[in-house]
Amino acid sequence: MGEVRAVLRRLHYSIHTERAYCDWIKRYVLYHKMTGRAELLQGSEAKIEAFLTHLAVDSNVASSTQNQAMNALVFLYKKVLKQPLSEEINDTRAARKANVPVVLARQEVASILALMDGTPQLVAKVLYGSGLRIMEAVRLRVQDIDYEYKQLTVRSGKGRKID
Repeated sequence: MGEVRAVLRRLHYSIHTERAYCDWIKRYVLYHKMTGRAELLQGSEAKIEAFLTHLAVDSNVASSTQNQAMNALVFLYKKVLKQPLSEEINDTRAARKANVPVVLARQEVASILALMDGTPQLVAKVLYGSGLRIMEAVRLRVQDIDYEYKQLTVRSGKGRKID
């Protein structure tokens, strides 16, 4: 797991992704009762397929959860073990839920913002008006605001596009 963490950090993955991937890899290893690195390399596609099918059928996970587990395992084999998966993985896919987004009306947002004051209200207005993520808004500094051009500079955003 130390090697997995080292590769994730070298490639600048977020700490949340690191935790999630490490958790999925642990669950995968425990599911197959693997004891050594050699067991990871034997019949990898079939083992991944069995694990993902188990998640969909027995654990009844959402499709996005199953996809995250798949991404963690592909990362393990491709980036850490340096053994790309050559065969297709034909696992049973979890049923996709049709999510209808719930969006507040402008009046509802205005009434919520009216109940807030001070810094929390300012942060909520910035989040609502700009579409920033919470951590992006919390990390903003005074010098990140350009009043003349009416723009914000987001540092350490998702994907670390600007450092």
